[in-house]
Amino acid sequence: MRLYNPEGSVLRRDQKEMLKVLVVFAEICKEHDIQWWLCSGTLLGAARHKGFIPWDDDLDVSMLEEDYRKLEKILVGMESEEYFFQCTKTDPDYVNVFGKFRKKIGSVETTDFRAQYFKFQGIGLDVFYIEKATMFAAHLAKFFYLNMQHPTQYIKNRLLRHLAIKVVCVINFVLLIPLAHLIGLFNPRDEYRVCLGSGFYKSRFFKKDIFPLSKMEFEGIEFPVPGNVDSYLSNIYGDWRKLPSDEQIRRSMHSPVYIKEIFGE
Repeated sequence: MRLYNPEGSVLRRDQKEMLKVLVVFAEICKEHDIQWWLCSGTLLGAARHKGFIPWDDDLDVSMLEEDYRKLEKILVGMESEEYFFQCTKTDPDYVNVFGKFRKKIGSVETTDFRAQYFKFQGIGLDVFYIEKATMFAAHLAKFFYLNMQHPTQYIKNRLLRHLAIKVVCVINFVLLIPLAHLIGLFNPRDEYRVCLGSGFYKSRFFKKDIFPLSKMEFEGIEFPVPGNVDSYLSNIYGDWRKLPSDEQIRRSMHSPVYIKEIFGE
């Protein structure tokens, strides 16, 4: 069996650093009474491996939109020499509708072309929120926002690039995404999806599967998880207990450094 993250590997070293960031994040949320939970591949790792998926090179958490807005205000106003909350309010080149809580020091090589412009590029975790929406509404928001933002990353002039990003944001956040949000409220099954405009429109979530939250071990530490982990993961991955092929693993990874370390490419 291939060893993806043996002790001493670059990937394992960085996973341990991500875990430290997660612990700090959890402490901030506890201090301010914010409900959150492990999600996506991080939750899958907790359920299947009791820690990181051996080849996973990022870390994901989620919460309801009202908790996200509260946390965003706290983290945007936070004065820290070590950590930075990256969002559209704090970094003009960051266009994701979800935030990233990351270290200021260091950098992680990524295939994301836009990352070269970011204020900080340290190790961190993605902070998602979910909102009530249908797949059609979420897909519509992705079509509008991501397709309009994509060309802005190739504008080399900083001022022009920031202006173009801002124009796209105004068009989408004032007009198009609120329209998609209204469409998504016609939702008889009470489905929730990852924040509109994020691009993640297929996975659906239900409050009954999330609350009340539970706890699960992740790298030897207990963190919040949805109450019904099996149903939550099944709605995302189907048979989440089945391991992917090496090719599927390679395609899922974000950093060329880790891909080269594992697969020699």
